[in-house]
Amino acid sequence: MKLGLGLYRHQLNAEHYRFAKQCGCTHLVIHLVDYFRSSRSNQPGDQPCGDDAGWGLAGDPDKLWTFEELAAIKKEINAHGLELEAIENFDPAHWHDILLDGPKKLQQIENVKTIIRNVGKAGIPVFGYNFSIAGVAGRVKGKFARGEAEAVGMDGALDTPLPNGMAWNMVFDKNAAPGNIPSATHEQLWSRLKFFLDEIIPVAEAAGVTMAAHPDDPPLPFIRAQPRLVWQPQLYQKLIDLKPSPRNALEFCVGTIAEMKDGSVYDAVETYSRQQKLGYVHLRNVRDKVPFYKETFIDDGEVDVLRVLKILHKNNFTGVIIPDHAPQMSCAAPWHAGMAYALGFLRAGLKTLEG
Repeated sequence: MKLGLGLYRHQLNAEHYRFAKQCGCTHLVIHLVDYFRSSRSNQPGDQPCGDDAGWGLAGDPDKLWTFEELAAIKKEINAHGLELEAIENFDPAHWHDILLDGPKKLQQIENVKTIIRNVGKAGIPVFGYNFSIAGVAGRVKGKFARGEAEAVGMDGALDTPLPNGMAWNMVFDKNAAPGNIPSATHEQLWSRLKFFLDEIIPVAEAAGVTMAAHPDDPPLPFIRAQPRLVWQPQLYQKLIDLKPSPRNALEFCVGTIAEMKDGSVYDAVETYSRQQKLGYVHLRNVRDKVPFYKETFIDDGEVDVLRVLKILHKNNFTGVIIPDHAPQMSCAAPWHAGMAYALGFLRAGLKTLEG
């Protein structure tokens, strides 16, 4: 297994690459979507959160990520002694009508194919995505972690309907007509995913890119009056079986699975790592279940993280593990300190398995 760090768009610079290297990381997972550029309640410094207005404006629908852009980022990362393992998340501007089954669906699926071809051409092996209408919505921040450290959690379900012009918790059309997006059914959402996989997986196979699906966070059956896809551990199997391919894999989020009301996180790790279906792993800790869970320090929640690492090792997982979130610590650099603590714990855990 390899230790990695996830970086947001505004962190793609030499300072953060050096920080990752200093913490013992060998790989990076990066975000190219700018989640922080325009929201009234979502500010950089930690993971994106925000209120019912979402994370702010999506990007430019006509500006796709080019090979030249991706190759330049990869070259700079490599120059700092790190490997670029994955890009995480599509910009809602590039695929909102794929999620919503809207009129631009066919145009957008071709744009997504172009992005995946560019990712493969740049030599980036994995693309993580979250097939979700409402996105990562309904979370709050508070002094939830040990020592009153700021962390993210949930304090009840978010049932406010999703307004027109919003998808994946970002605004893709700020001039949309008043009203709400009609609620879809679970059957409709799975049908939309099937269209996506049928179109994208052959392109990913040709490009040498593994598509890795994140489970729904928060994992409830509905958020904002829209259905969720993978909100129980066994639904990952349905996704895998919908389009059998080595390139149809999982962005396996241990914290999200631990938040689920049903199933065992250890059984899920065993099931999907044994099938060799993990693209890469998000590894964090939580306490309690949706809709009232709270994120914790990596050594302080209900997940036995060392047990997870042992299962992954037993099943010969050799991919990248990142601490996707960490509580903010009380110092001048809260994000850096929180991530350094999580990375140190994971690095020590991995060291114990090397013998």
